[in-house]
Parts: sequence; structure tokens; C-alpha cells
Amino acid sequence: MNTPTLETERLILRRFTKRDMEALFLILKDEEVNKFLPIGYINVSMEENHDFGYGLRKEFWHKGIVTEAGKAVVEQVKKDGLPYITATHDRNNPRSGNVMQKVGMTYCYSYEEQWQPKDFPVIFRMYQLNFDGNDDFVYKKYWNMYSNHFVEKL
Repeated sequence: MNTPTLETERLILRRFTKRDMEALFLILKDEEVNKFLPIGYINVSMEENHDFGYGLRKEFWHKGIVTEAGKAVVEQVKKDGLPYITATHDRNNPRSGNVMQKVGMTYCYSYEEQWQPKDFPVIFRMYQLNFDGNDDFVYKKYWNMYSNHFVEKL
């Protein structure tokens, strides 16, 4: 799938190039940024889960940047015809869930995973946004994969 350049009021979203290596390294080397993520980015996977993910250098946190970028990406994948997107976040990182809600996603369920490569148990919350009108569809792969799964009252 061709990846278009997207523009919002404050941002230009595009594919990484070699010129971005230093900026990407600054995201990846920051322990606090990566506490809940293996890497830093904003994208939607073309795998079955259509996982929506993001990360940002901490000096840009709490400015609505990820939400702004996320809304643009969500609109683009909707135009591209994806039936849905999913996203998960560590329960100890509720701000990430707030971003998911702000871009229109809905909490579906939680599950416990022995998270790798960090090798400790994590409760993840799974959110989803359907674009195809099938509002009853819930992506159940994580529910089925992990025996400790449940619905929380948020």
C-alpha cells in the first residue's frame, strides 16, 4: 500500500528517511519514552490486527501532537478501506488509552501477557475502531490467545 504524506495544522506525517535516523535514535534511546513501548512511531500495521501504534519524544508530550497525528492517520486508513484498527496499551499507561479514545476508538477488553522482550506480566487494554459499519465486530485474537482475559469497568 502506498503511504501518502499527511498534513495537519502542526504536523507533516511521512515515511521515515535516512535523514530521520538521528531523530528516531533520540526516541529509541529514551528509557522513559520506551517504558511502555519497544520503539517510537505512529503507524497502522497491515497485519490482520491493523494495530495502531505511536510514540513521541518526551519533550513533546502533553501537547496533543499524538492525538492530532492519530486523527489524520485514522482518517487516511479509513479512506484506504481498512475495515477496522486495533490498539493496545499497558494498563499502567492510561494516557495512551486517552489518545485511543480521542481518535474515536472504544475499549473492548483486557488481557494479561508475559511481555517480551522485557519478560514480565503486563495487563493490556485492547481498543478498536470499526470503519465498515459492522459495529458488533470485535477482534478477539488476544482474547483467545491469553487465558487471563476480562472486561474492565473504565
